[in-house]
Amino acid sequence: MKIMVAPLDWGLGHATRCVPVIKEFLNQGHQVELGVVKSNGNFFRKAFPQLRQHLAPSYNIVYPKYGYNMGLWLLKNGIHLNKVISYEKKYAEKMVERYHFDLLFSDNRFGFFSKNAKSIYMTHQRRIAFPKGLSMFEPLGIWWHYRVMNHFNQIWIPDVDNSPGYAGEMSHLKISPKPIKYVGTLSRFEEGGKEFSNRYNVVAVVSGVEPARSRFERKIIEVLKHIPGNHCVIMGKPYLGENRYTQGNIEFFTHLNDCEFAKVIKSSNWVLSRGGYSTIMDMAVLGGRCIFVPTKGQYEQELLAKDFAKRGYALFIDENKFNEKSLLTAMENSPKIKIPYERNFLLVNAVKEIEHA
Repeated sequence: MKIMVAPLDWGLGHATRCVPVIKEFLNQGHQVELGVVKSNGNFFRKAFPQLRQHLAPSYNIVYPKYGYNMGLWLLKNGIHLNKVISYEKKYAEKMVERYHFDLLFSDNRFGFFSKNAKSIYMTHQRRIAFPKGLSMFEPLGIWWHYRVMNHFNQIWIPDVDNSPGYAGEMSHLKISPKPIKYVGTLSRFEEGGKEFSNRYNVVAVVSGVEPARSRFERKIIEVLKHIPGNHCVIMGKPYLGENRYTQGNIEFFTHLNDCEFAKVIKSSNWVLSRGGYSTIMDMAVLGGRCIFVPTKGQYEQELLAKDFAKRGYALFIDENKFNEKSLLTAMENSPKIKIPYERNFLLVNAVKEIEHA
């Protein structure tokens, strides 16, 4: 089959978790081309230099400066999002007509489906997380996402099928408009490999969309320079290439290839990150001891961080309370923690069955 894969451009996580999916499509003999935007095109060129790329519509998401404005932000940007989705539908049909794709694979792109090709939609948020003050509207979010998913032939969930899995109630719902396939833990990294001595005390992985990404980066630098030991900040800027420099006790990398990224994570005592869903799956494979500081207002991250802390798999620090003292307290008073990981073949089987999507 000729397949076009297009991930959502809200941060790099949607692109990174598509890597194992693309590899499995290729392993099973399918032809793959990619729908990319400026923010993830360079990442895919390095991961799959042999694959043809098509410029896809960008959602151009910029989150509010403060999390408590998220509700107003959603109302304000609703018209913009609908315009992008409408254009994306036309774009999808154009791609099928011009390039004769048999299957469109959307990672959370709401309008990337076609009436003239099979369409698969991948998401871990069958239930979209709402803040407590707006929890009464959560059924509306489920209903809206239900309508989105109803346009696709099949729904893939990057999680294990046994509840709570990794995404808990977000991925494990009883209702679904289309057949559901759980495709397991999706990470661009391979489990196992060489172990390394602890070169870094804390490795901070900066991710997400602006302005929250830069705000987190600045806060990390201010905190880590007062924490004993050598630290590392992976800035998550693939468009700047793979550059490296040092300031005081902190080593900075603009971006790292997969092999070097895994090496750095395995060389750390602790991994500090936002705790996005793709990061959680990556850390499960790499065995990182995680401290999550979720983006204020991104309730999915807050829900995941609190849930993993409650289960004893990771540590959680509220962004408003993240400082030198809270970080030291978390590291000093916590037992050895680890996100569990179990290899499965759900993705392999799902790809084998795409002819029936």
